[in-house]
Amino acid sequence: MGCCQSSFLKPSSLHDKRLTSNDISGRRGKGTKRSNRHRHPPNINEGRGWHFSDVPDFFEFSATDLRNATNDFNQNAVVSVCSDQEPNVVYRGCIQNDKDVRLIAVKKFSKSTWPDPKQFEAEARAIGKLRHVRLVNLIGYCCDGDERLLVSEYMPNDTLNKHLFHWEKQTMEWAMRLRVALYVAEGLEYCRQSGHKLYHDFNTCRVLFDENGSPRLSCYGWMKNSKDGKNFSTNLAYTPPEYLISGTLIPESVVFSFGTFLLDLLSGKHIPPSHAVDTIQKQNLLVLMDSHLEGNYPEEDAAAVFDLASKCLHNNPKDRPEIIDIISVLATLQQKRDVPSYAMLGILKHENHETERSNSLIYDACHHMDLAALHQILEAMEYKEDDVTCELSFQQWAQQIKDVWNTRQQGDSAFRNKSFESAIKKYTQFIETGIMISPIVYARRSMCYLFCDQPDAALRDAMQAQCVYSDWPTAVYLQAVALAKLNMVEDSASMLKEASILEEKRCS
Repeated sequence: MGCCQSSFLKPSSLHDKRLTSNDISGRRGKGTKRSNRHRHPPNINEGRGWHFSDVPDFFEFSATDLRNATNDFNQNAVVSVCSDQEPNVVYRGCIQNDKDVRLIAVKKFSKSTWPDPKQFEAEARAIGKLRHVRLVNLIGYCCDGDERLLVSEYMPNDTLNKHLFHWEKQTMEWAMRLRVALYVAEGLEYCRQSGHKLYHDFNTCRVLFDENGSPRLSCYGWMKNSKDGKNFSTNLAYTPPEYLISGTLIPESVVFSFGTFLLDLLSGKHIPPSHAVDTIQKQNLLVLMDSHLEGNYPEEDAAAVFDLASKCLHNNPKDRPEIIDIISVLATLQQKRDVPSYAMLGILKHENHETERSNSLIYDACHHMDLAALHQILEAMEYKEDDVTCELSFQQWAQQIKDVWNTRQQGDSAFRNKSFESAIKKYTQFIETGIMISPIVYARRSMCYLFCDQPDAALRDAMQAQCVYSDWPTAVYLQAVALAKLNMVEDSASMLKEASILEEKRCS
């Protein structure tokens, strides 16, 4: 398959989404004011997953571009056919410019599905604004003549459908199934907060695995399979009850489909929801569980997942949980948090020498925007870099030092217990005394601000920590996370790289 030449492959600037502020522009040399109107909603599950600096800008392709990229839509380039009722073919393609080569996935619709080119273009552009590491991001479209094509990132490690139902080497272990459920729910919630509440025909074919083995939710599900949105291409045994009545989907229908998805992960089979519920009512949960797991899972966790699935499958849409509540349950069940996805999936690690310079825990936590892991790292740090100022008599100084230490300890206790607002209050009291200067306190308060969705304040504290201790990698790592939360993607990537270089120098 040849590569199509295109100029679209420039680093993603996301100009329509980037935020700046006076504080930040002073640090980075930019003067544009930030507008809340363009700001992303708060991220899901403690800010996890905002690193997407390598996703290109949304682009309008020509039909010639995509024919060349897919070798004229050659059958050998087909990577997915998930529907019998609707043409739903996805092709693997290759696009390049002078400096870069990118694999892409191209979904081909029939003209009859989308007769109005303006409607197709409008929907594609709306979806093209979404950017998240839990998604297979849409990077372009084509509405040239009779062609109706969507272009997305290419995921090289197949679909969940294959890994769960048609595996050859190893079954998917329990911890990975839980991770898949959580990551997919995070993707759904991000899009719900972004105004995309309907996901059409949600199933295991819609979940794909990237180069690192991490599960991602296909962006194609937000694009209706027909102009009126009334096509539901799976077997009717798996459709939401309200669809059978009205022929249309509502936001709660996505939750119902997620319930069937959880049943798939539990059983390793595609079981009609009514059959699964009857099975549990009459027999033991073990009857439903995938026998290939060979009992390697906590029974109480399996019961919790099934209970969650049952709530999602409630006949009354109003009685189903919201996605954010589903995330809260799944987050508590996660196992093997430090084991990379590629290891659990049984695939080779993706080799990327540019990002392999640092494999430290803090680098990985910041790279993946995993605030929970970053909190653990900061909690374990000892106070070694504090400076003490003395402008009082020894007796006065000793008493104030004792009071300040107590305040800091109270802040540390709140930080340890994840009472972040209380920690901010105590750390602020500590800082305002001016008697002790602690980069770790600034770092921990920065962390608290991140959890409280105040990235501007988090960035200021991280910068202050660096002022106190100029070559401290942690301070720079925290700036990278805060910048990412502010959607200053290129600056965040630059800071992450700077922090890893500082850390490498300290370790050499």
